[in-house]
Order: sequence, then C-alpha cells, then structure tokens
Amino acid sequence: MEKLYYSISEVSEILGVSQSNLRFWEKEFKQLKPKRNAKGTRFYTQDDIDVLKKIMFLVNDQRLTLEGAKRRLGQQRDVVQKQQALSDRLRKIRAELKALAAELNH
Repeated sequence: MEKLYYSISEVSEILGVSQSNLRFWEKEFKQLKPKRNAKGTRFYTQDDIDVLKKIMFLVNDQRLTLEGAKRRLGQQRDVVQKQQALSDRLRKIRAELKALAAELNH
C-alpha cells in the first residue's frame, strides 16, 4: 500500500540519496516542494519522489549539471519522463538477462 507522505529518511532510503542531498535539491529545484509541519519536518508525496527520480536520472544517467537538469525539467517534462521510464525498463531487462545467463551457466 502506498503512503500519502514519506519522511526525509524514508525517501533517502528509497532513493539511496543522502538527506543532505535531498535538502540541497529542494533549494535548487522549484518543482520540489515537500510539505512541512509546524516544526519544519519535511513530508514528501509520491509526486515529490517522482520529481526526485527525474532529477537523479538527469544528473546521474544523462550526466547533466544541476543547471542543465533545471532547464530540462522546466522545458520538457514529458520527454524526461519518457526517457526515465525507458531507462528503468532497460535496467530491468538487463537484470533479467543477467539472471537468465547465470541460470544457463549452471
């Protein structure tokens, strides 16, 4: 079951990114706006997590600078989403092929 809100520690664990990096990206990307309570504790929605995944894709997979990632997110959201989905599918296929190859070698 999907949660409505995730803490910064949960998001950090889900994405494998440090909490300080998440806070930094929040300052850098206007698309990322987690909700906060009176104490200032961040609460991320699934939409926030999707934006973070796009940022990670652009920075890590596409090797864009933060400025390049900001421009790309602002200009071509659909293109980025499609590229990210394709990249994710290809990773899964690769993992499946590796598992099949390992099975055949035994």
